[in-house]
Parts: sequence; C-alpha cells; structure tokens
Amino acid sequence: MQVTFLGTGTSQGIPIIGSDHPVCLSNNPKDKRLRVSVLVSWNEFNILIDCGPDFRQQMLSNHVKHLDAILYTHEHNDHTAGLDDIRPFFFRQGDIPVYAHKRVIDALSKRFDYIFVTENKYPGAPGVKVHEITNKPFEFEGLKIIPVEFQHNRLQVFGFRIGQFAYLTDLKSIEDQEIEKLKNLDTLVVSALRIKPHHSHFNLEEALEFIRLVNPKRAYLTHISHMMGFHDEVQARLPENVYLAYDNLKIEISNAQ
Repeated sequence: MQVTFLGTGTSQGIPIIGSDHPVCLSNNPKDKRLRVSVLVSWNEFNILIDCGPDFRQQMLSNHVKHLDAILYTHEHNDHTAGLDDIRPFFFRQGDIPVYAHKRVIDALSKRFDYIFVTENKYPGAPGVKVHEITNKPFEFEGLKIIPVEFQHNRLQVFGFRIGQFAYLTDLKSIEDQEIEKLKNLDTLVVSALRIKPHHSHFNLEEALEFIRLVNPKRAYLTHISHMMGFHDEVQARLPENVYLAYDNLKIEISNAQ
C-alpha cells in the first residue's frame, strides 16, 4: 500500500495570502503546503481521504488518473471544498463513492445540492454514491477500514485505520477505547498545528505525547501551520521515528491488511 501526502497544510495553506511571515516567504518547497489530504493506493485502487479546495491541483501534481472512493473526516471547508472537481473522474467512471458520517453527508448535500439531487439534475454536474458510516468497520473492495472517532474541539471527527496505517487529522481529544484501535501500527499520521497550544488542534507537544502513547513504528505530522516553523529546523528536533510530512511525499506501508 502506498500513501501520498497530497497536502499537509492547515486551513489557509502555506504561504498565507499576503503574509510576510518568514515561513511564508521560504524558498524551501517543503515549507509550501496545500490543504490537508492523503491518497491511499493499493491493488490499483485509489482512496482519497478528504477533498479540500486544492484537490484539482493535487490530482494534477500527482498524475492521478482514477479515483475509486472518498472518505471524509468531517465537514470543514479545508476538507470538503473540492468536491465539484471530481467531475473529470465522474465523466470517465460514473458516480464516485463517498463515505462519511450522516452529519457530513447532510452538510455536503446542502452545499453541493446539485451533486446530490436525483431528479432534474444538471447534465454537467458530477454524481456520487453516498455511504453513511458510523463508528463501525466497513469494507471497500475487500479492504477493511476502521473508523477512529475523536473530537476537534466539540466537533466529532473520524480518522481511519486501514491495515497497518492510520490517519487522524484535526485531533484535540480522544477516548481510550478509540486509542485501542491504534495498536500495532506500522505508520501513524496525526495532525500537529503549531508549537503553542490551540483550542481545537494538537500542538507539537501534544502530538508527540500521543505518538509515544500509540507507539507506532513511525509517525508523520500533518495539518501544519506556518507557526510551526521552518520544515528543516523542526524536523531536526523531532524524535528519530517522527517526521514532518510534506506535500507530494509518498510512503510505502507494510501489510495493507
């Protein structure tokens, strides 16, 4: 199984429009971050986790030719605003399967009503196959996907465990029974917004403590703001099995099931 980090930035991305912050002015490509998303690929299938406003650019940058499903963590704009841009995939493949909590489906149906309608649909609009998920495992093409539930401030969010890989973004608090789902991981991806504490996201210290608790073989940090600092400087201070993810990074995961 291969995981591609399509975007590793926070809601505004890096650089932020009009910002003179040193990280926003950096020439290091690892300091330039699109909105957060990953592509999970195995056996010629591609599953997208979150479809944000940079989706089109991410697909072009990574030469993605087909999309088999979208998993949504939650309904915030930086995780959902790119849904209309699935059109090229829809025109070639037909309706794209979408998996999300009912609350997220309701929000998407309101925002992108022309995609979800079933009668008198505009002929140029894409289509989706809706799958409402709960906090129970489900399968896609024989691949077991385990939702992991946690809180983003007061908002319920799903992360996902797929084989020996788990992806948790916008995490602030999590119950012990959900942490139990993360045992014996090869690779954990978890969000870490910045150095200073934040009301709805792990900061760096909280993310590192969570990684120590889960104890995967390796971990990657994502959903990073400019306030985290320069990529290379932060990476140099991290434990040896923890890495700052960056846009277009591809990693291999052992034992997909």
